[in-house]
Amino acid sequence: MAPHLGLRGKKLSFFLSAICTTGFLLFGYDQGVMSGLITAPEFNHTIPETKGNPTMQGLVTAIYEIGCLAGAMLVLFVGEKFGRRKSIMAGAFVMILGVLLQIFTFLGHQPLAQFIIGRVVMGVGNGMNTSSIPAYQAETAASKHRGMLICIQGGSIAFGTLISYWLNYGVSFTGTDVVWRFPIAFQLIFAIIIIAGMLVLPESPRWLLARDMHEEGTRVISALYDQPEDSEVVQREKRIIMDAMMASGQVGNKARFSDLLTRGKTQHLRRCILGASSQIMQQIGGCNAVIYYFPILMQESLNQPRHMALILGGINMAVYSVFATSSWFTVERAGRRKLFLLGSIGQMLSMTITFACLIPKTESAAKGAAAGLFLYIATFGATWLPLPWLYPAEINPLRTRGKANAVSTINNWLFNFAVVMVTPIMVDKIKWATYLVFALFNASFIPFIYFFFPETKGRTLEELDIVFAKGQTEGISYVKAAKELPMLNHAEIEEYSIRYGLFDNSGEKGHAEMVSSVEDVASKETS
Repeated sequence: MAPHLGLRGKKLSFFLSAICTTGFLLFGYDQGVMSGLITAPEFNHTIPETKGNPTMQGLVTAIYEIGCLAGAMLVLFVGEKFGRRKSIMAGAFVMILGVLLQIFTFLGHQPLAQFIIGRVVMGVGNGMNTSSIPAYQAETAASKHRGMLICIQGGSIAFGTLISYWLNYGVSFTGTDVVWRFPIAFQLIFAIIIIAGMLVLPESPRWLLARDMHEEGTRVISALYDQPEDSEVVQREKRIIMDAMMASGQVGNKARFSDLLTRGKTQHLRRCILGASSQIMQQIGGCNAVIYYFPILMQESLNQPRHMALILGGINMAVYSVFATSSWFTVERAGRRKLFLLGSIGQMLSMTITFACLIPKTESAAKGAAAGLFLYIATFGATWLPLPWLYPAEINPLRTRGKANAVSTINNWLFNFAVVMVTPIMVDKIKWATYLVFALFNASFIPFIYFFFPETKGRTLEELDIVFAKGQTEGISYVKAAKELPMLNHAEIEEYSIRYGLFDNSGEKGHAEMVSSVEDVASKETS
């Protein structure tokens, strides 16, 4: 059989992106699936500890994030050894094991312990996939498409959540254990598709070339570009990848975790904090409080019956999915700062509407609260859903990007766990004030983003290094430095780098880290 099912060029790239998107569909599906199960009478019968116990409901739901954190850390330390394909396939296999542990949970056989273990195992697999898939996608795609692909993957999270909500509603009429066993088992379909796809897809050419597997790496590049192995296009792309590995420390001196703490002209520490803070703010802004628990919020805060709560949850996720697609078209036009700020303002107003309408405790006011939650998820989908996956990859320099992204992801899962764990307790104890807390958090983001988040739209990695060197050298804010610095061509980038002393900064700059500009040139030549 021909390699990669005989697919080459655009067809191979499309198939590869489809499999990667399936991984994020599964991510989104698992985010939403517990929302309709945790209060289901059939589920509470099998696991009695979850009935009417907000703390246990939060634990059973949120413990999944601890597994995700462990999976992300596992890939951080051993992922480079096994490669992207094997890490993704291993993640899917682990998720299958976690699904099986959950669906074969039975009353009288330690159901709570088994289900929690299954959730943790499922999380480990998902953490492995969400850490590996973006890197695999980026390393096999043309540079001009990478930003768009990351936003599409972010959007697919919303569509996965949408599927889980409506599936939960569809099986809610069965009145048997199918109500919760089938939605969990449905995840097997996604995992099997991922494994089957990865079995025929190529390994990342960057990973192959980093391990001196030049012949195989060249074959993969040839397949991705649908060009002969000895063609100028393939050989040029191979040289670009080798330069990129030199720049990121994969060849020669490797980046250390201590590099994240350096300041000076490169401002590694500041840039790592900026990337990680975007992930933290995404979580404490309340997104997963709404995504994970929307039906519960409808029941507890708005006194809706479970049947209506599931319908409203499904509609809310449809709104979420539609608005998530808008970011694909606005992120390169509006820029990151504007979307961050508009999203924070929109989410603050949405949560304000929600808590204000819950105070009177009337049916008409409760409808306003529901509208507030719908407005929140629409705003989140259009802004804060994809941006924290994109911004850390852009703001961090090539040398520390991998490790800085890992720090960002770890913070995502830690704060995800915290929010998902405490939300049902907050709703039970402080009622409408839960949404006031989230409104205040979103309000606090606005000055932080305005004063500290420089714009990255249209900038190469090299230009962003100059932005931070300019700010540090001239003693001005990095936001102002980004505004003042014009868009530079390749000759001007070298001129400004010399002006701000980047070439002499302890070897941290030089020809190798000019690769971002080289990649842009190659992308234009091969498009």
